[in-house]
Amino acid sequence: MPDRGGGTGPSGPRIRVGRPSRRARTLLMTLGVLAVLAMLFVMFAGFWTDWLWFRSVHYSSVFTTTLWTKIGLFLVFGLLMALAVGLNIWLAYRLRPPLSAMSMEQQSLDRYRMGLAPFKKWVLLAVTALVGLIAGASASGQWRTWLMWVNGVSFGQKDPQFQLDVAFYAFDLPWYRFLLAFGFGATVLSLIAAALTHYLYGGLRVTSPGARATAAATGHLSVLLGVFVSLKAVAYWLDRYGLAVKSSDFKATGNWTGLRYVDANAYLPAKTILFCIAVICALLFFATLWRRTWQLPVIGFGLMVLSAILIGGLYPAIVQKFQVQPNEQAKEAPYIQKNIDATRKAYDIDSTEPENYSGKSTVKAKDQLRADADTAASYRLIDPNIVSPTFQQLEQKRKYYQFPLTLDVDRYQGKDTVVGLRELNIKGIPKRNWINDHFTYTHGYGAIMATGTQTDANGSPIFTESGLPTTGMLGPYEQRIYYGEKTDQYSIVGGPQKELDYEENGEKTTSYQGNSGVSLSNTFNRAAYAVAFSEPQILYSGAIGDGSRILYNRTPKERVEAVAPWLTIDGDAYPAVVDGRIQWIVDAYTTTNGYPYASRTTLGDTTADSLTVGNQQRAVVAQQNQVNYIRNSVKATVDAYDGTVNLYQWDEQDPVLKTWMKAFPGTVKDRSEIDADLMKHLRYPQDMFKVQRELLTRYHVQDPAQFYSGSDAWQVPDDPTNKDGNAVPPYYLSMKMPGEPSEQFSLTTTFTPAGRPNLGAFMAVDADANSKDYGKIRLLRVTSDVPGPQQVQNKLNSLPSVATFVRDMKGADSDILYGNLLTVPLDGGFLYVEPVYAQGRNAQYPLLKKVAVSYVDADQPDGDTTKDTTVFENTLTEALNAVFGVEGNTPPPTQPPGTTKPTPPASNDAALKQAIADAQKAYDDGEAALQKGDWTAYGKAQADLQDALQRAADAGAKLQTPAGGAKPTPKATPSSSASPPANPGG
Repeated sequence: MPDRGGGTGPSGPRIRVGRPSRRARTLLMTLGVLAVLAMLFVMFAGFWTDWLWFRSVHYSSVFTTTLWTKIGLFLVFGLLMALAVGLNIWLAYRLRPPLSAMSMEQQSLDRYRMGLAPFKKWVLLAVTALVGLIAGASASGQWRTWLMWVNGVSFGQKDPQFQLDVAFYAFDLPWYRFLLAFGFGATVLSLIAAALTHYLYGGLRVTSPGARATAAATGHLSVLLGVFVSLKAVAYWLDRYGLAVKSSDFKATGNWTGLRYVDANAYLPAKTILFCIAVICALLFFATLWRRTWQLPVIGFGLMVLSAILIGGLYPAIVQKFQVQPNEQAKEAPYIQKNIDATRKAYDIDSTEPENYSGKSTVKAKDQLRADADTAASYRLIDPNIVSPTFQQLEQKRKYYQFPLTLDVDRYQGKDTVVGLRELNIKGIPKRNWINDHFTYTHGYGAIMATGTQTDANGSPIFTESGLPTTGMLGPYEQRIYYGEKTDQYSIVGGPQKELDYEENGEKTTSYQGNSGVSLSNTFNRAAYAVAFSEPQILYSGAIGDGSRILYNRTPKERVEAVAPWLTIDGDAYPAVVDGRIQWIVDAYTTTNGYPYASRTTLGDTTADSLTVGNQQRAVVAQQNQVNYIRNSVKATVDAYDGTVNLYQWDEQDPVLKTWMKAFPGTVKDRSEIDADLMKHLRYPQDMFKVQRELLTRYHVQDPAQFYSGSDAWQVPDDPTNKDGNAVPPYYLSMKMPGEPSEQFSLTTTFTPAGRPNLGAFMAVDADANSKDYGKIRLLRVTSDVPGPQQVQNKLNSLPSVATFVRDMKGADSDILYGNLLTVPLDGGFLYVEPVYAQGRNAQYPLLKKVAVSYVDADQPDGDTTKDTTVFENTLTEALNAVFGVEGNTPPPTQPPGTTKPTPPASNDAALKQAIADAQKAYDDGEAALQKGDWTAYGKAQADLQDALQRAADAGAKLQTPAGGAKPTPKATPSSSASPPANPGG
């Protein structure tokens, strides 16, 4: 007998062959358990870090509400799908015929049945679990639909066709359609599963002679088909209401939403008839439980299909061809009117009525026109889309700072101001490594500001806030920028590793004192972030310790989108210094695509213009989704230092916002909580304005016949200052509309007639949140033939003086950059103002060199200098004088650098003497700064000089008129182009 043990034998030593030792099995089991735990931790890390982040920003309720809603939908609909499919498989198995009666066909399937027999319970569980998981995952994605349905509030408006509240279409109908789709899915899967089970166990036969289905199989499948046809009946009924929000092509509007004549008179009755036929057909299927025959249900189903083709397809086509097309305008007129009314209401343009504006000057005197031009607007010569390189060159200070490609326009001390934040540029760090990228260089520093209406003698901006740290008109404020549009990497702050604060006369360091971010003091959190960020050094780095916090999701748009995922975010967040802090202001919208009869628009396409194309910092609204209702319902702020996000209710009547506030209580603050200092910087949002202007190209027309003909359609002109062929952007500008007593901070744009270059209309909205008319849109319809922006630009380019300038600049190896072409209504005509910049080949930033001005008036006699006159001068003052044909009759309040100092008037008034002394000192300081080339100091001196002159003018006005009758010359308002400093900006 062979030796079964170890040891040696006649043939020598033998090797023991058998199962692994207990120690090896234990090791393998341990490794397996650790692998499973590691996989679970990796999956858990994302969830845990999300929870920590929401808790750190104090919006944990958004996370939990969303999470529990998704879990609830997943479980409910996953279980329903699993039960539906599993129950029908089990029922088909129970209704199987006796095996002794098997046909030859079924005998060939015997091996499959035998193979499944030991595992049939597991197969049933696997199939039901799989369909349940898929259905649950799909249903969890409908969390927005569920929350809107369960929390929906009334719009207080009814659709014109069915007289149902708009809330039914916006909140209820989408949920009903989801339920219907789920029902169809469950029924179809159950039908397939039941049929396969019946076939496998002999209830159905395909090739064998005799009965093709047992009575039990016939009854079972007939009930499922009856359920399917019943759901189809419900679908026909809901389709009736769906006609009110259905999109279709219509030559009068292009993208049409709502019922047309054929819908109301053919499709609507057809859907009702098909509903009745489907109900009858479903009853026939259910009747097979007693009749045990397919004859009647099959006939009924065939009739339903035939009716769907004839009644639902052919009949509407006949109505369209023989009733509508011969007299389409008259037939469609009532429905066009409904579409016009609903669209104007849905986009909040229903109160906008075009005002006729002749384009013909109401003032003939040149001097009066020149004087009125001074008060018509604060002509913003500093173009925020061009001067970013100038800010970068003069105020960057270090390579690891940067400014956005497009700066922002805001108001400070009542003046239009160009603003840019000095944000961190991670690519400019002298030595790139993990510590420098994430621990040392963590934040930007300071808000740089320049007056929008003036430049210095060289054409550079006059900074009112500059330096590192910045100084100027703002006074002290928290200048560190940990959260910004350019800050897309994570930073770890507050721990043992010091941060570089700024470098100015030596390196300054700091340690973050804010409460934002997530603590990394415990190992578990560090491990979770090491996994979530795929950065193992977070787990073991010695640079992380007590007090360390990780900052991420740092752009304003990211933070607002995260805490309010139900909002659509404006493409341009802008900064403002509010109560000693830099706050990012973010406009947010509530939208729906379920507003009956309102035409849809695609947000991404509508908000694109010449600035957004290729500019990621000024991106369009990210979503390419279609909407047909929009409100700027929320104003949000993000603190640039500690990342605090605040959401404020702006539109207190918006039912969509009220619905979301019910779903997420406590996340949106009342409008009354907006701070007064913050209110000064809130403005009308650009993306909302662009959507409205796009709709107003067609929907300014309210007469159905004229709307149908399209004879008065407009278009947004292409930007004449670039060659990309993209729409001209709207411009923020302080200006005075016709009939208004004073300037108002506005957002403006122009229109041209469709296919024509002349000016068709001018549109402006009161953009000042403190104004009683905030949001009021003025639409001036030009009734005469007035040149449009492209025509004015073409005429400018054809001027001999421009050709000479361009030739000289090209000869000096410089590029020409055209700034924003501003359009301002003036005394019945229009004044166009455009700054022109030059940038040398070796220079790194553009300088304002010329100002082009054109006054277009459709009713001046030939030969008059005010008829469509275009001039090209060194300063705005010279250009305005030239365009109106007057001499320079208004002396500037400041003298050109290097010229004779102004002689102060004699006075015994103490206030006037002090103001004159301050003006003299400011002038001397400016001359000294100019000699040194210190433009920051020069800008500050110019601001001080203007302030002193204003005080002198105010004091002088209180005195009696001096001998000789000459009163002290008052300083012009900031909007007056007749009194600028002597520089190219006027």
